[in-house]
Amino acid sequence: MKRITLFFAISLSCFLASPAFAQRADLDAAMRKLNMAAIMTSIYYVDSVDNSKLIEDAINGMLAKLDPHSQYSNAKDTRRMNESLEGSFEGIGVQFNILDDTLVVIQPVSKGPSEKVGILAGDRIISVNDTTIAGVKMSREEVMSRLRGPKGTKVKLGIIRDGVSGISYFTVKRDKIPVNTLDAAYMVTPDIGLIRFTSFGQTTPSEVKEALDKLKRQGMQKLIIDMQQNGGGLLNVAAEITSQFLPKGDTIVYTRGRSVPDQTFISSGGQGWPDGKVAVLIDEYSASAAEILTGAIQDQDRGIVIGRRSFGKGLVQRPVELPDGSMIRLTVARYYTPSGRCIQKPYTKGDKDSYSKDVINRYNRGELSHADSIHFPDSLRYTTRKKGRTVYGGGGIMPDYFIPLDTTRFTKCYRELSAKSLIINASLRNMDKNRKRLAKQWSDFEAFKARYEIPDEIVENILKEGEKQNIKPRNEEERKQTVIQLKQILKALTARDLWDMSEYFAIIYEDDPVVRKAVELLNAED
Repeated sequence: MKRITLFFAISLSCFLASPAFAQRADLDAAMRKLNMAAIMTSIYYVDSVDNSKLIEDAINGMLAKLDPHSQYSNAKDTRRMNESLEGSFEGIGVQFNILDDTLVVIQPVSKGPSEKVGILAGDRIISVNDTTIAGVKMSREEVMSRLRGPKGTKVKLGIIRDGVSGISYFTVKRDKIPVNTLDAAYMVTPDIGLIRFTSFGQTTPSEVKEALDKLKRQGMQKLIIDMQQNGGGLLNVAAEITSQFLPKGDTIVYTRGRSVPDQTFISSGGQGWPDGKVAVLIDEYSASAAEILTGAIQDQDRGIVIGRRSFGKGLVQRPVELPDGSMIRLTVARYYTPSGRCIQKPYTKGDKDSYSKDVINRYNRGELSHADSIHFPDSLRYTTRKKGRTVYGGGGIMPDYFIPLDTTRFTKCYRELSAKSLIINASLRNMDKNRKRLAKQWSDFEAFKARYEIPDEIVENILKEGEKQNIKPRNEEERKQTVIQLKQILKALTARDLWDMSEYFAIIYEDDPVVRKAVELLNAED
């Protein structure tokens, strides 16, 4: 008994002297301090205080001193964020835009609740449950909150339809509405396909697989994966998608942290596109999961990477759900590519301002315009797994082929017209007036792509509206270029409204320098 007592006494004394105990004791003391400060402020402060807001500010203040990606979200923001990652929300199922303070249906979601009751593209929703939403300058967020609601609940919509007198009323039973992350899947050339997705959500792997199957049936022999401006998403989803492009057994990514176990993700060898030629497109806004896929393709010598250095977001966040539905996303580890490169770019704890300006600083340094402005020390040199090519770490993924940012591609006049929403509004009005005629005349997209031209009158009206707001070309050359650019975007927007986003990108990417370079390089490898 004395030996056992002595053993526990020695063990306890060792624990009390350990760094873990000291850290826990410090934490307990800090929590008592925080709790006392909150109680005293609530009881004695000269004015009434919002205790919930006080605690939220304390949490935000704590996380602000850590890395740039640890963050707090309230219950409302958490629900919105989870919708995009889970791949669905509950609502009526329409794509819409606001034209002259009126909600105009662009397209009802296929097989969704609105389509089932007969709501059509071009319909104007003017009331929701007897509350007028047209002509009252209601924000887009408030309109969406009225249309969305729990699955199974009903909402009465007042609709004005072209050719139908008066207001028609439709009762829609809300349902789960899929949130598609795949923007486009189409054939760029007879043998080169392109897929574009802007995030990594729960449904993205199946969307990518379906898109690849469709393109293979259309004769795809080579593939462009467009992840420009893809902000990333879920780690496990990134691994699942990457498995569709790597042989079984290849390392995809591994993570390493202080208090969590190391984790290595290995390709399961999916049936998506395991051995066909691949080109990956990235830019300075490609981040997180997009960098995992890109880094694995590059490090495993599976394909070529084209564009500009990616964002450099390589921190793993663990979600911590709080009792009121809010959430802390706490950084617990870092991502590493198969060759050992850390994806995360450098940062200073607590200095989120400098971190957020990194892309601007890259632009000012000339990195987005000149490849030779980027210099890496030998300590950041790594080699790819199969061919032993040199690649560099230090934050983000550096492409194999650099494409400079073309700041002169769009005229100043065009950019200002776009910023004032004059282009999108003109397109909406054109479709509102001519949808039936255009749909009847152009049932085949390839014919539309080859022969349809935007009427000069629409372009001239945009330029006239611009002049009223002091937006006009500086000279005749800028005017000619602006007209060309207006006609292309208006044609692409018309294609989107008649078909979908694949057709939009098939037009908007016709002269895109990054896509053209990918086609050139894929063909050169033959």
